[in-house]
Amino acid sequence: MNKSYTFPTFDDEDDYPKITQSDLDRATFRVGLKPAPRKQRVTIMLDSVLIEYFRARAGGRGYQTLINDALRQAIEREELEDTLRRVIREERGKYEAVMAKAPDIDPDEDDAPL
Repeated sequence: MNKSYTFPTFDDEDDYPKITQSDLDRATFRVGLKPAPRKQRVTIMLDSVLIEYFRARAGGRGYQTLINDALRQAIEREELEDTLRRVIREERGKYEAVMAKAPDIDPDEDDAPL
């Protein structure tokens, strides 16, 4: 019993039309069943100094990728700052509550219950 299979090979051109940028712009890219995050083309005006700076830093890779990374890091820093501010407010509230209950506690002592 021979279990080898042969598949026909096709050297002919596809009957499908070429995919254009317009087709890709209208497409919904997916990972599994969820739409995949993708970049969006925008036109913005930036200072010449900024463009020169990122082009110089980019070297062999695209300067637009570096600008995208810098913007993403700015968002992450802002989120981190918001989180830190929230935590500090919560901890300050706890500290003030302890101090209000026991005003004679010195917070600089090692055995202070903070």
